[in-house]
Amino acid sequence: MAVHPTRHGPWAVVTGAAQGLGAEYARQLGAAGLSLVLVDIDAAGLEAQTATLRAAGVDVVPVTLDLAAPAPAAAIQAALGDRQVGLLVCNAALSLVGQFLQHPIADHQRVLAVNAAATLDLVHAFARPMAERGNGGVVLMSSMAGFQGTARVLSYSATKAFLLALGEGLGAELGPSGVDVLVVAPGATKTPTYLATEPKDDTGPLMEPSEVVQEALRALGRRPVLVAGRGNRAAQLLLSRLLPRRLAVWIMARAMAARYPD
Repeated sequence: MAVHPTRHGPWAVVTGAAQGLGAEYARQLGAAGLSLVLVDIDAAGLEAQTATLRAAGVDVVPVTLDLAAPAPAAAIQAALGDRQVGLLVCNAALSLVGQFLQHPIADHQRVLAVNAAATLDLVHAFARPMAERGNGGVVLMSSMAGFQGTARVLSYSATKAFLLALGEGLGAELGPSGVDVLVVAPGATKTPTYLATEPKDDTGPLMEPSEVVQEALRALGRRPVLVAGRGNRAAQLLLSRLLPRRLAVWIMARAMAARYPD
């Protein structure tokens, strides 16, 4: 099964939609025939993305919103009116690069609010009517960093582990009611946000956002968790199945220290 307007529409909500993976989700979902609710804190980027999609004939409702604010789902629902959402893509994320104690606790709490608390709020609000109707889909963007504690992106890693567990459990609960739930765990991807961190000594090629999203939309309804990219799947098999967890954490710590040296 892949994304389909009848099962996963007519409207899709995509968070973090102004650039990177979120913008690519918007492009591919629009091309698949879905109307879009695009959510981002970047008003200018959201306006540009909305204009591009509307020029291609896609119906778009832009919502400029800080997902760290209280009750983000209610704010999005107010902009939606009575439009029916059949797909929720929780893509927005924050990451702090560097050792945990180098950052103020308020910054870590903001990562927690955007990556975990906002996602929990959105899923609770939008999945309920899907389950009542008997169709719909939820896509949660986790990360390979969420399969184990990952040094130098600790709060990000922890929130991505939360999303992995949330999505797996949600799929078990909602699957029988007809709601497809997919957790996507990409590795390093060529997005503006990732490139802005100025990574050093990257050991492998970056995936393109289009590749990640294409794999994700093909996997929706077919599996509960997708590690995007063949090379990433091989690496994850090694880290999670063939090596002791303690060694996997050590390997990731070494890799991250090379990518982001002090």
